[in-house]
Amino acid sequence: MQAEKLVRMANQIASFFKAQGSNAPAEVADHLVKFWDPRMRKAILAHVDQGGAGLDPVARQAVALLPRP
Repeated sequence: MQAEKLVRMANQIASFFKAQGSNAPAEVADHLVKFWDPRMRKAILAHVDQGGAGLDPVARQAVALLPRP
């Protein structure tokens, strides 16, 4: 899956959890672990390692919470 699509999806998830008033980064990370395929998580981690262009700050924080393979 292309990084652009993953960024868009992660940003949408971050927007949802920010609106809920919860601990958004942790909630986003939990969502990514539960619902994203391991290949998707690996790709978003690689995107962040390359600078993370386009990621919302909450999404970036969430990705930083993901376990590394």
